[in-house]
Amino acid sequence: MASTPNGLARIETHGAKKKHENGICHDDSAAPVRAQTIDELHSLQRKRSAPTTPIKDGASSPFAAALSEEERQRQQLQSISASLASLTRETGPKVVRGDPARKGEAAAKGAPSPHPKPHHHHHHPHVTPTIAVSDSSLKFTHVLYNLSPAELYEQAIKYEKGSFITSTGALATLSGAKTGRSPRDKRIVKDEAAAEELWWGKGSPNIEMDEHTFLTNRERAVDYLNSLDKVFVNDQFLNWDTENRIKVRIISARAYHSLFMHNMCIRPTEEELEEFGTPDFTIYNAGQFPCNRYTHYMTSSTSVDINLARREMVILGTQYAGEMKKGLFGVMHYLMPRRGILSLHSGCNMGKQGDVALFFGLSGTGKTTLSTDHNRLLIGDDEHCWSDSGVSNIEGGCYAKCIDLSQEKEPDIWNAIKFGTVLENVVFDEHTREVDYTDKSVTENTRAAYPIEYIPNAKIPCVGPHPKNVILLACDAFGVLPPVSKLNLPQTMYHFISGYTALVAGTEDGIKEPQATFSACFGAAFIMLHPTKYAAMLAEKMQKYGATGWLVNTGWSGGRYGVGKRIRLPYTRKIIDAIHSGELLSANYKKTEVFGLEIPTEINGVPSEILDPINTWTNKSAYKETLLKLAGLFKKNFEVFANYKIGGDSSLTDEILAAGPNF
Repeated sequence: MASTPNGLARIETHGAKKKHENGICHDDSAAPVRAQTIDELHSLQRKRSAPTTPIKDGASSPFAAALSEEERQRQQLQSISASLASLTRETGPKVVRGDPARKGEAAAKGAPSPHPKPHHHHHHPHVTPTIAVSDSSLKFTHVLYNLSPAELYEQAIKYEKGSFITSTGALATLSGAKTGRSPRDKRIVKDEAAAEELWWGKGSPNIEMDEHTFLTNRERAVDYLNSLDKVFVNDQFLNWDTENRIKVRIISARAYHSLFMHNMCIRPTEEELEEFGTPDFTIYNAGQFPCNRYTHYMTSSTSVDINLARREMVILGTQYAGEMKKGLFGVMHYLMPRRGILSLHSGCNMGKQGDVALFFGLSGTGKTTLSTDHNRLLIGDDEHCWSDSGVSNIEGGCYAKCIDLSQEKEPDIWNAIKFGTVLENVVFDEHTREVDYTDKSVTENTRAAYPIEYIPNAKIPCVGPHPKNVILLACDAFGVLPPVSKLNLPQTMYHFISGYTALVAGTEDGIKEPQATFSACFGAAFIMLHPTKYAAMLAEKMQKYGATGWLVNTGWSGGRYGVGKRIRLPYTRKIIDAIHSGELLSANYKKTEVFGLEIPTEINGVPSEILDPINTWTNKSAYKETLLKLAGLFKKNFEVFANYKIGGDSSLTDEILAAGPNF
């Protein structure tokens, strides 16, 4: 062995023969790494992913495989640059793939866009390209494209204050000042087509704006996004029915928003992404930046704007992620009925025999609890389509309420809160990171967004045959609706349009009174067309495919809230089981007064006396008085729909009206 000048033996690091090969000593030694610098070592740590760049215009050809990765990268960047193009400039921004924080990587991952002139389908005479050069045109915008949950975790933890990993591995985030949707700040462009097709006026959720104002807000959002060093781009799908799915592109400034939509939309395979092409709908989420309150139609610093003709949505002044989910749901309520497909705000599950049930119900009616059944497969928890080929989930994930969540009551949701799940506005222990689901310090509207496959009995793909049962849930705090009623088609339409439940609200003197709540089609905030159109489509499909309608009261019996008692959950479950099994189709029925509902005389496992609500009230005159009061509330609510004509014909509306309460 050679020695150093100071007489010590020289340490051999290359080519030294392994000693102790007789098995006496093993030191797990290995050859040195093939890296000259620490950066080079870090680059070896990450293996390059397979190419996932969309082909232009979704063209699938025999020559597609011959495209080089460089060409795929170029086409993808060209498409994103077109999406981010200002309407006042000739070209889109210079975009490049990769995180700007990883210097030198961007050049390896993608090249600047060659800036072809983006193709716009809509030309507006008041918009004239006048600006040739701007500060934003001199810079690169880095695109973080369809990142994985792990990559998005890293971005959120590093750059977004209020992002933490909880004890179960979920990503806890904050949505800023807005912790819920802002329905009064939502606007839809009222052009000629929208004026004719959409529901406007009293009772409608649709508030108008003009095209010029939309373009002003779009420009504001695009300029904000282009001013950033990096933007997140998600290319995903809506609707598990592959014949009728919609391609959506979400451009956002926050990793939280990108991960939320990664979970909530359908995640494309690598092959699907390569053929993605031009999106059908684009969201520009500039929620960290306010709208200009001096702009026409603006009532606050928040504006959520939809332009159906341009197929675009702009978000300003709110970081609440639910705006994206529900905005797209509204768009589906417009696009799907035009194809003869009914869009529904409902839960959906399927039995072992392939029998599908739809569950409709407002908050607090038990929709989530009753549609989650370990003996049945979950197709989806919130948004569905019913086409001629059956039902399909619109989404790729679930958006569950977390307030007072417990492992005992909701084990599936509890177990889904793990790595990849977004937890919105929850409070957790600063040391252990254990979430306190009872804490409302930030908001009562705490939420978890997770992929649907996190639910063990989810049916993947999320499609099923035609529904056998359509279950309308109401939590009647007045205590006068029967626990279950079988509905004919006009009654189904009437109660579907009504969308009734009753909340318990406190009065000034502290006495809690039931308060009737009506939400058309059990989702008034999201529908685009008149409720009667959706109801007519529902009745048509139920008749065509032989589905039965049911009204199930999960609320009070024996008196209103404060007097009677809530119908026991095991009884309601027995009722739902009897609907699924077909037992109730062969039961004996009698008709109730006023509402004219058909109620069964007996159900296995349910006390017969509770099936007719009058039996459970000791004060019969109070029952009749309360029944007439509720009937009056139904009639008053329905006035807004009573004069609606479909194609100048009022016969359908008359038929639906006749199915309501008579007194």
